[in-house]
Amino acid sequence: MQLTLIAGIFAIALYSTGFALQLSRLANGGTGGLVAVNRLPVFVAGGMAVLAHVASASGVIYTSTGYHFGIAEISTLIAASISLLVLTSSLRKPLDNLFLGLFPLAVVAIILSLTVSSDYPPTELSAGMAGHVLISILAYSFITIAAVQAGFLAYQNYQLKHGHAGGFLKRFPSLQDMEALLFELLWVGQLLLSLGIVAGFVFISDIWGRDGVIHKSFFSVLAWIVFAVLLWGRHQLGWRGATAIRGTLSGFALLLVGFYGSKFALEFLVS
Repeated sequence: MQLTLIAGIFAIALYSTGFALQLSRLANGGTGGLVAVNRLPVFVAGGMAVLAHVASASGVIYTSTGYHFGIAEISTLIAASISLLVLTSSLRKPLDNLFLGLFPLAVVAIILSLTVSSDYPPTELSAGMAGHVLISILAYSFITIAAVQAGFLAYQNYQLKHGHAGGFLKRFPSLQDMEALLFELLWVGQLLLSLGIVAGFVFISDIWGRDGVIHKSFFSVLAWIVFAVLLWGRHQLGWRGATAIRGTLSGFALLLVGFYGSKFALEFLVS
C-alpha cells in the first residue's frame, strides 16, 4: 500500500507539471505544428505520470483476494488508460490541447482511489471476463476523450460565433480538423463499445441475475444507439457543429448514468 501511495503522489505531481507546461506552451503560441523539442517536456512529464499512474492503479485494484472494481478503483484505471491513449495518439494527431482537460481528470481519479475505500467485493476474472473488462475500459476511454474533444469544440464554436478569435482560440486546430478528429474518436469508441456489449452477453454468466449488470447493459445499448445515429447522420447527412457536440455529450452522459449510476447504487445505497 505504501508503494501504491508513493506512485500515486508521483503521478499527481507529474500530471500537474505536464498540465502547467502545456498551459505555458499554449499561452506562448504552442500548437500541434511546433517542432518536437517544444513538446518534449510535456511528453516526458506526461509519460512518467502515466507509468506512475499505472503502478498506483494496479496497487488499488489487484489484491491477494482478487480484483477490486469499485467506483474509485475502476475510475483511476480508466483515467490511466485515457492518458496513455491521448499521449500515444498525439504523436500523430493534434491532441495536445486535450492534456488540459484530461491531466486534471487523472489527478482527481488518483486522489479518489487513494482516499475513498470501497466495500465492493473482489472479483476473480476468467479470460473471457478479462477481455470484456479490457474492451469496456478502452471503449469508455475513447468515448471520454471524444467527450472532452466535444467540450473544446463547443468552446471553439461559441467563441467564433461571438467574434472572439484571439487568445487561446488561435492556438486550436481549425474547426474542420477538430470535428474530423471528434468523429475518428467516436468511430473507434463505437467499435469498441459494440465489442464490449457483445462480450458482456457472451462471457458474463447469469447476466440477468447479477445486480447492476442489466442496468449498465441497458444504458450502454442506449448510448450505442445515440452514437450509431450520430455517425450515420455524419456520413449520410453531413451532421456537424452543435449536432455533433450534443450527440457526443448525450451518448457519453448515458454511459456515465449506466456505469456510475448502477455502481454507486450498489456500493453506497443498496449495501
